[in-house]
Amino acid sequence: MTALTVTLRLVNLQDQRVLIIGGTSGIGLAVARAVTGCGATPVVVSRRQSSVDRALGSLPSGAQGATVDLSDPAAIERLASEIGAVDHVVYTAGEPLEMVPLVGLTPEAINGFYQTRFIGACSAVRVFGPRLPTGGSITLTSGSASEQPEFGALAVSLCGAMNALTTALAVELAPVRVNAVAPGVVRSPLWSNMNDADRDAMFSSTAQGNPLGRIGEVDDVALAYLYCIQQTFSTGAVIKVNGGGVLV
Repeated sequence: MTALTVTLRLVNLQDQRVLIIGGTSGIGLAVARAVTGCGATPVVVSRRQSSVDRALGSLPSGAQGATVDLSDPAAIERLASEIGAVDHVVYTAGEPLEMVPLVGLTPEAINGFYQTRFIGACSAVRVFGPRLPTGGSITLTSGSASEQPEFGALAVSLCGAMNALTTALAVELAPVRVNAVAPGVVRSPLWSNMNDADRDAMFSSTAQGNPLGRIGEVDDVALAYLYCIQQTFSTGAVIKVNGGGVLV
């Protein structure tokens, strides 16, 4: 019998540049650390220069940073010109989560919720997508809320929209790969609008009901983004990283 040898091939990120929009804290900063460990240069982007400076202070030398106002299309164009060529784009930008009930779903609340998370993502992909090389990738951020209606209409609709956007862009931008990561409850600044007691109670309750018995950490989720960057034959996929929380 002839032995079949299977070789696992991951992309070497040496000398590649990974733009991480929202890369100065939480999951985005964890992604920056992960790609640095694989030889890539992360370019972390935030709205505030102070956030960029703080992130760069925690990353190895060689990491780069920039600021951008995602609500300003001209600012995104300037960012692309200023930072030069990149090989991969990761989008994790988003304000702390606020679960708004139906009575609070005013046009202003909806627009505010979607501005950075969805409109900003579309605007960034519009600018950077056509600039990426063959073999490049875009990784967006969705969430498990698309399968958990208790998180409210805004979060559920946003994650559903991001999932649909991922599949549409995967076709339109091919051969550039477009995927998304859908985290569950993760210990990150996403929950910073909650007081400590409520946040700890939610984390504890979620962990108890999760098949893996804990909530996620940002480094857990960063590995999924790293996979989306390194693999070479998946596009239009939404990678769930929730510890099985949507199964029960």
